[in-house]
Amino acid sequence: MIDPLELPLHPRHTPGAAVTRAGSGWRLQIPARSLRREYCLAQLDNYSAISRRAFPYSPPFNFSLQARLSQADLPGTWGFGLWNDPFGLSIGLGGSPARLPVLPNVAWFFHASPPNWLSLHDSIPARGFFAGTSSSPHIPSLLLAPTLLTLHLLTIRPFSRLLRRLAGQFIHQDGVLLQPVVTDWHAYSITWLCETCEFQIDGQTVLKTPISPQSPLGLVIWIDNQFAAWDLQGHLASGTLDNPAAWLELADIKTW
Repeated sequence: MIDPLELPLHPRHTPGAAVTRAGSGWRLQIPARSLRREYCLAQLDNYSAISRRAFPYSPPFNFSLQARLSQADLPGTWGFGLWNDPFGLSIGLGGSPARLPVLPNVAWFFHASPPNWLSLHDSIPARGFFAGTSSSPHIPSLLLAPTLLTLHLLTIRPFSRLLRRLAGQFIHQDGVLLQPVVTDWHAYSITWLCETCEFQIDGQTVLKTPISPQSPLGLVIWIDNQFAAWDLQGHLASGTLDNPAAWLELADIKTW
């Protein structure tokens, strides 16, 4: 086990946001935004300065923390867990290396407000607060890069619906909606094994799934005001939302 104060977590944030120490943990804070809808992010991670192939974690692995939020149902997204930064979303923050896209591999607790729509499968939560995983094959970025040339075709609804169904054949997902009082302190944990992934809140299992992500992965904890949606009708959209000032507080972050 690594002492939480010694975890190599790197704070990153957009102008006006903040990532600060709070006792034995952290406070991630974003300012209110309206009208101009500027992107706001406060984040901790341990992969921003390294290549994706050097991400630090493989199973068996366990991650736990305690967390509470300033208010429920915040616009945007927030959460914590493991992923492979598949879309290169860290580009431009804190000198992060540019990354070509890959298929997603994730295991996390995630909150997504409307109009987010993040599931490729009808039976998997697309928004709300959920525990979820995605597992995808390792297809080299250089083989996926040519697909960027077809992105303009996603504005054609029949093509977008077809591509969404095709993506669902490669990206396997599982998840369950959760309803803790997120403004109260709760203990969250993720146990990642090669063949299963188990999520617990306050010691109670809320999801145990055979959909286990492929390694290597990095640790990410964040709060922001963005949305991304690729819905059942093939409508693709992304952007930022008006948001109040908000914070995510963390304590007792542990990995082993």
